[in-house]
Amino acid sequence: MVSTASADAPPYARVKQFLKDGLARGRWPPGALMPSEAELVAQFGVSRMTVNRAIRELQAEGLVERAQGVGTFAAPLHRVASTLTIRDLQEEIESRGQQHSAEVQLAREEAAPPALAERLGLEPGARVFHTLIVHRCNGVPLQYEDRYVNPACAPGYLDVDFTRTTPTHYLLEVAPLWEAQYAIEAGAASADEARLLGIAERDPVLVVVRRTESRGVPITIARLVHPGSRYTFEGGFRP
Repeated sequence: MVSTASADAPPYARVKQFLKDGLARGRWPPGALMPSEAELVAQFGVSRMTVNRAIRELQAEGLVERAQGVGTFAAPLHRVASTLTIRDLQEEIESRGQQHSAEVQLAREEAAPPALAERLGLEPGARVFHTLIVHRCNGVPLQYEDRYVNPACAPGYLDVDFTRTTPTHYLLEVAPLWEAQYAIEAGAASADEARLLGIAERDPVLVVVRRTESRGVPITIARLVHPGSRYTFEGGFRP
C-alpha cells in the first residue's frame, strides 16, 4: 500500500500521507534516514518541487528534520510533542471550501530600528522589507498581518503579488523553514486594527508573533492579529 490518501488528493498530499503513515507505523524510527527526494520522485512519478513541498510540511509539523546535503530524518518524539504547526492561511481557508482574499495595505523597504535589526540578525538601519496585509475569509476580515522580512533570505519579496499568494507560502518556497518561535497572547484591538478587521476598538483579539529561521539565519518576524470571535487555535498529538 503506497498511501492512505484518496486517489483524487493533490500529488504532494499523497506523498506526505505516505510518509506520515510510515512514521506512524514505526517504519522510520526517530533519527532514521527517510527516503530521498529522488527516490520519492521516482516512486510517485511527480516533480521534485511536489516532493519538496510534502517534506517541508512534515518538517513544519515537527515530524521530520532535514540536514542540508545529507537527507531527511524522522524527528525525535519529544520534538513532535512540542511543535506548533505552521499552516498557510490561504490553504487553510480554501481546504474548508471557503474563499480567501487579501488586501495589501503596505509593501515597502524600510530602515530597521535597532530592536528589529537585532531580532533579524542585521545591523541597525539595515534595509528590511515590510508588508501589512488584511486576509479575509468569504469577504470577512480574519487576520491582520504585519510582517518584516530579511532581504537576504527573500530578495524578490516585494515583487510578489500578495493578493494571489500569501507571504507564508512564498517564504516557505524560497527560504525553507528550519526553526520557528511563537508568542501567543490575548489583547485589545487598536484603532487601526479595529478598522481593518471590522471590529470595535478595544474588542478582544488573538495575537501571534512568529519568528522563523533557516539554518540559523533569521527569515521573518510576523505579528498576526485575529478577531477573538472569529479565530481559534486547534492542535493534536499522536505519539
